[in-house]
Amino acid sequence: VGNAGSAITSLGAPTLLNWLTQNGTYIEGWRMLPKIYAAALVVMGILFFLFTHTKLAAGAQTKTMRELLAPLKYARVWRFGLYYFLVFGGFVALAQWLIPYYVNAYGMTVVMAGLMASIFSLPSGVIRALGGWMSDVWGGRAIMQWVLGACILCFALLIVPRMDIWSPGSGVLARGPGVVKEVGIDYVIVASPKLGDLNHSFKPSTGEAATETERTETMLVLPKSASWQEPVVQVGDTVAKRQLLARGVTHVFFQANVWIFTFLVFAVGIAMGIGKAAVYKLIPDYFPADVGVVGGMVGVLGGLGGFFCPIIFGYLLRSTGLWITCWMFFLVLSIVCFVWLQIVINRLVRETAPSTVGRIEHGPLAAMQGGN
Repeated sequence: VGNAGSAITSLGAPTLLNWLTQNGTYIEGWRMLPKIYAAALVVMGILFFLFTHTKLAAGAQTKTMRELLAPLKYARVWRFGLYYFLVFGGFVALAQWLIPYYVNAYGMTVVMAGLMASIFSLPSGVIRALGGWMSDVWGGRAIMQWVLGACILCFALLIVPRMDIWSPGSGVLARGPGVVKEVGIDYVIVASPKLGDLNHSFKPSTGEAATETERTETMLVLPKSASWQEPVVQVGDTVAKRQLLARGVTHVFFQANVWIFTFLVFAVGIAMGIGKAAVYKLIPDYFPADVGVVGGMVGVLGGLGGFFCPIIFGYLLRSTGLWITCWMFFLVLSIVCFVWLQIVINRLVRETAPSTVGRIEHGPLAAMQGGN
């Protein structure tokens, strides 16, 4: 429910902003928006102070600060924190970042961008409960493996931006020295003193990779490309053997369709929502007596992700001019988390079942020699 607040903000804040700025005619009106949110936080803080109290379990003993912080010496706590930095911090960051992303990358209005961003944030917040059930049934570690794998796949696909690329292609070279005798629509004839007239055919241009209608009105899932050659010599030019007669041109267009983009973002949101639950399933499994302090530390690291990620995105955007750099950052982070998790799993398997590992690594012969 708390995470769903991000979706409500994505839906409501742009509309409220339009109202405060009188549909953009009074820009300074935006300054009232953070004041409204600050007032809401103050009211919530007062309600929390008035109507809540600390409840200790029967027989619970107060721990010293040193005892409370003792679990932080374990690398596992920081590993869980890194997972949460990605799945929760990344969720909070994208809930904010996707609105300007849609506005700049796809030319949407702020209100429409907020609606599209809610497709990411609302399901991600709601599905966390399902992630808790899945983690109870299949285990937090197994769910995290699937979550990180899905994130890696989606972020790798999201990295590919809208492209309109013109690149050198395969050209046509002279088979022998001579003088250009004729340049046609799809051929160049070179008069060679030794070899006679050499006819060099090439592929003429038949149009760009995508028409204007396809660019704007058609949903293109895969990139479209077109290749052709253009003559670079004129009649009367003297050419040497292997000299370029017609240069190759390759045009690649990738639409990065907004609906495909939104589906991938939706998948990322689902994975993050499930991952948030999986992380908090792992904490009581490994720290049953310190759920509070470990959960609090992991939550802090996740909150820092929500704070620092948009700042990192901004610096990456400023330095490269590419909106897709946020997906690059998340791809690297997801790979680091996945690799770290696999290293830990492999180590645990070696420690708990060394004989089984030996049989897997050394093949059937070793298994037969080792007996049962």
